[in-house]
Amino acid sequence: MTLELTYLAGADVAALALTDDEIIDAVAGVLAAQGRGETVLEPRVHLFPRGAHGHFNVLRGATSEHAGVKVVGDYVDNHRLGLPSELALLLLMDPLTGVPAAILDATAITEMRTGAMTAIGARHLARRDARTLGHVGARGTAYWNVRLLCRVLPTLTEIRVHSRRVASREAFARRLSAELGREVRAVDSWEACVRGADVVVEASRLSAPEPLLATGWIAPGALVIPYGTVSAVELELTDIMDKIVVDDWGQAGSGPLGALRAHVDSGRLTAERVHAELSQIVCGARPGRESEAETILFWHRGLSITDVALGEALLAKARARGVGTCLPYR
Repeated sequence: MTLELTYLAGADVAALALTDDEIIDAVAGVLAAQGRGETVLEPRVHLFPRGAHGHFNVLRGATSEHAGVKVVGDYVDNHRLGLPSELALLLLMDPLTGVPAAILDATAITEMRTGAMTAIGARHLARRDARTLGHVGARGTAYWNVRLLCRVLPTLTEIRVHSRRVASREAFARRLSAELGREVRAVDSWEACVRGADVVVEASRLSAPEPLLATGWIAPGALVIPYGTVSAVELELTDIMDKIVVDDWGQAGSGPLGALRAHVDSGRLTAERVHAELSQIVCGARPGRESEAETILFWHRGLSITDVALGEALLAKARARGVGTCLPYR
């Protein structure tokens, strides 16, 4: 028997141009399946090469259609080489036979699925009248955060962005303003970005933990979404939250990295303190926001099954359009 697989390069993924709704629907669909117990999700693991100022994340999961493994490098200094900080590959395989089905450039997938998680979290957890977004970070995932947040929260009228490099944040704001048709304003400090915002997203790129986001800047009733690789928040942040939601406690509670790593390690954040996993809310098993007064934190670390779901959406669209390269396997 001759076996072949499909390869989708970065140019193929770009040409397929998943729409905002296709991205959100694919991720929401697999979250609902996760909430119903229909997926398999293994906590991510990390590989730290000796002497490297970066690491690899290895994510593993399965839907009813495919088992998938994604390997993504996380190298914060790549901008000096003109490279994205995150570069990824996704392998999709038949879950019943183990036959490889596709290899995809997953760099854009990583960015899109992260933005979709942020947006779906906001759809269920942000106030219905949310008007102000404060976004810290201008890396690849940041673009999809803001774009998809604007899709699910049409009431947003003030969008502030901040990042460490002036040129980066100003270019980021100009691009979003042009594409979204609304003003996106670059600001020069964490406080100017975060204070009083209805939705706060912390997607910073710190090399070591540093409490740059002050708890005192968070407005009552806000939704706070910190997902930086290392912590940029104070330990007291979780104390003011009426609800804490995670994407998956199994991986939120393990591993050396993550925005709330210190909160877990110190016992400040436990499974008992978590209101729900987002999948439970999406499938209707648990409530999301129940009052406009609730201050809510949503911590997502990234789910392998969302990578698989977007890979499946791209693969189906590629086959329908004849996009991609057929590779002999054996």
